[in-house]
Amino acid sequence: MSNPVSIALGGIGGYGSMYLSALLDSPQARSCSLVATVDPHPAGCARWHELQALGIPHYDDLDALYRHHSVDLTVLVSPIQLHAEQTVLALRHGSHVLCEKPAAATVQDVDRMMDAETRSGHSVAVGFQWSFTAPICQLKKDILRGDFGKPVRFKSLCLWPRDESYYSRNNWAGRLRDDRGRWVLDSPVNNAMAHDLHNMLFLLGDAPTTSAHPVEVVAEAYRANPIENADTVAARIMTRDGTEVLFFGSHAVPDNYGPVFTLEFTDAVVVYDAEHASILASFKDGTTRTYAAPDATPHEQKLWSCLTSIADTQPMACGLAAARSHTLCVNGIQDSIGTSVDLPRDLIESVGPPGGRLASSSELAALLQACFQASALPSELGTSWAHCGRLIDLRRYHRYPGVSPE
Repeated sequence: MSNPVSIALGGIGGYGSMYLSALLDSPQARSCSLVATVDPHPAGCARWHELQALGIPHYDDLDALYRHHSVDLTVLVSPIQLHAEQTVLALRHGSHVLCEKPAAATVQDVDRMMDAETRSGHSVAVGFQWSFTAPICQLKKDILRGDFGKPVRFKSLCLWPRDESYYSRNNWAGRLRDDRGRWVLDSPVNNAMAHDLHNMLFLLGDAPTTSAHPVEVVAEAYRANPIENADTVAARIMTRDGTEVLFFGSHAVPDNYGPVFTLEFTDAVVVYDAEHASILASFKDGTTRTYAAPDATPHEQKLWSCLTSIADTQPMACGLAAARSHTLCVNGIQDSIGTSVDLPRDLIESVGPPGGRLASSSELAALLQACFQASALPSELGTSWAHCGRLIDLRRYHRYPGVSPE
């Protein structure tokens, strides 16, 4: 593509401001042109007045955008429950799409997006930023080459406190459905920590742009906050190739910890701790290999990667097919848990000012770290209040919910 790639940015506040700053300020933006922005509440954007001064057209919704513009790439930074319908709409109007993570709330929505992608002849990328970084791509290349032997167990832990303001920032945070009845399934594993589960599945994919195929999942979910869904998730996933994948994440903790991951192979162990500068692979013969920390790569790298893919007519680094495995696991986790378990009140401490109070548990944080070390779910460590969900078969799972609620 010889001309600059034309871009429409859907969502200019919140996380969308990262894309906006990249498009307005980065030297790499010379290969593209921001032709329009879309947001029903543009005044929430810190650079709104600058956009007006630049004369960049703005629209309240995508329908209005496409009545006036044809664009090469639509970047979508919108609520989870809108991802499918907005992606399908953009594809129908001849646009490639970079949709923020997760791909969608349900696997049937991802399948609808994939069908629209196939029919359109355009491509969709999903914004799991680690999948667009050089360290993760190189690590995956080495895994595919067999450098570490056969994958045995992958596990990840992330403890990120989130207070009342996090759950009150919009009308869908922590919810199963929004006010219109659309599935959201907002939880740590489907939002703030979605990257950590996806990254393990992505690294286990059998090709550079694929993810592992999950076949079974069992999960536990808990909450300290007065929300519909969980603020704490622990899950065990088995892949088609027999690798165990463990995820532990919580917002109901007093202190930040992670993300960390440990990737166990027959011939090596690969570890990452966000507090350190690199990913370290330790081989059984005593040698080591390091990779740069994926978080050192700016988030906007996924945007530049998409522009390169469009210009070179190459597959997106992380497309819908790769992201589908994450959504399939999230749906299986929700089916497994049925209803989240309320943490015992005597475990929870609530601190902070009104509107910003943090409900957290030091005991929960310690338990999840112990679970990570032991490769066990909370109920498997004999925790009295823990409840393990049912085992969910994902082999022929095509629609959420896949089982009747408890």
